[in-house]
Amino acid sequence: RELPRIAEAVDAIYEALKAGGRLIYCGCGTSGRLGILDAVECPPTYSTEPDMVQGVIAGGERALFKAVEGAEDSFEGGAEDMRALGLCRKDILVGIAASGRTPYVLGAMEYAKSLGCTTVAVTCNKGSDMNAAADIDIGVEPGPEVITGSTRMKSGTAQKMVLNMLSTGAMIRLGKVYGNLMVDVKPTNEKLVRRAISIVATAAKATEDEARAALEQCGYSAKTAIVMLAKGLDAREAALRLEENGGIVAAALGEE
Repeated sequence: RELPRIAEAVDAIYEALKAGGRLIYCGCGTSGRLGILDAVECPPTYSTEPDMVQGVIAGGERALFKAVEGAEDSFEGGAEDMRALGLCRKDILVGIAASGRTPYVLGAMEYAKSLGCTTVAVTCNKGSDMNAAADIDIGVEPGPEVITGSTRMKSGTAQKMVLNMLSTGAMIRLGKVYGNLMVDVKPTNEKLVRRAISIVATAAKATEDEARAALEQCGYSAKTAIVMLAKGLDAREAALRLEENGGIVAAALGEE
């Protein structure tokens, strides 16, 4: 039922990121941790700059590991953390809370709206204050928890699925995916180097030896290596072709 609003949020996030803004997730407890989890995976998966997608949790970094009681009850605390982050009009704020009525997140959303930021609510309570306040309201309703009130369970799982959709959809639109391949992967360890080789070989219909050789010539840019092999170009020519096509592999290959 929420897919149309999730799609609307993906479009809004894409437009914000394309214009140089940031995607900011904001939540408390499990919801805050889920936002941070989604944010920290964007740089290794899509080679985004570390500040492009960020997660903010009530109580700060220590709340990642230990509950900070009372932090979620501070309406002003949410606004203060957004100020400290330097939130501005071109950013987009996604507030996350199972109940949809957490004061900290509501404070962050109100501050964002005062700046003219687009706001998105991700809750498990469609009729909540957060949904009413947001420009785009997403309210997935997974039903009663197995343990009453333990919203880290069904609600947390549902919210995680929505956040996956938001970031993945936006990154696809930014050209960081080709087919179902994460062609902007940053190969910072042996596992990711192997993955980059596999991605290039699959996309360019090449052998792994050919993929490795192309990656070595272009500084391990999977996108560039794919264009090199598919179009018979050297690294410089392939990089230029990608640049001319906005970094989108399909366009650089003449597929769209």
